Amino acid sequence: MDETTKIVMDYYDAEVEREWNRIAGRPEYLLTCRMLDRYIKPGNSVLDIGGGPGRYSVYLAEKGCSVTLFDLSAGNTKYGKERAAELGLSISTVTGDAREADKLVNGQFDHVLLMGPMYHLLDEADRVNSVKASINLLKPGGVMFVSFINMMGGIIYGMKFMPEIIASTAPCEIEFIQSVIDKRSYAGDAFTKAFFIEQSELLPFMAQFPLEKLHLFGQEGIVSPCEPNIMSQPKEIIDLWLDLSEKLWDREELLSWSEHLMYVGRKL
Repeated sequence: MDETTKIVMDYYDAEVEREWNRIAGRPEYLLTCRMLDRYIKPGNSVLDIGGGPGRYSVYLAEKGCSVTLFDLSAGNTKYGKERAAELGLSISTVTGDAREADKLVNGQFDHVLLMGPMYHLLDEADRVNSVKASINLLKPGGVMFVSFINMMGGIIYGMKFMPEIIASTAPCEIEFIQSVIDKRSYAGDAFTKAFFIEQSELLPFMAQFPLEKLHLFGQEGIVSPCEPNIMSQPKEIIDLWLDLSEKLWDREELLSWSEHLMYVGRKL
């Protein structure tokens, strides 16, 4: 195991509970579930690669899907299986590296979620291998969901929760800000070893794979910059903002408002 992979694995092994709670009830989760619901139906088979402690796996199992949770962290897969069991659900789990998923998992699935590995694979060749392995596990005509951290996601997070970070003299923070200014992706130190994609590079990257593009959308929609204010409102107000976000979520000019971007594609 290379050093970067171990750093990422150790990070998630130590943050299982926090990661389970991180997206609960937040726009990222609520809007992503709306997209998943468009394509994933009860009875479908789903492989959730890099699914962390299984928040989406459990959601889809509750919906009546046959779900396999695959993650680098043994702590995550154990936790996901236990949470599912607490709800009277059964999910399969596999612990392993997304770059080798097709060597560790048998069969093909109606849908594949690749919603974590693109956050942490620093080398493009590794990101390519991860997508290829995922496609090998997807049935022809199946739908794949691939998430990336948006470059502007780091800026939005800083503005919301750590505004003082703009004055940081840490080399990684200086390099990140310069990458934003230069309109290029960043790979290196962040909350752990992480990859942030420049929005304009995402579709060219995904174009090399045998997938028909269905969507490129912002997982937080337009609400991310004002999330604390929006999510403190009554439910009916929150729902109206989420409804508006869903109507606008794939407008190219608004993708920079989201911290995470998701590519949805059908296997050719």
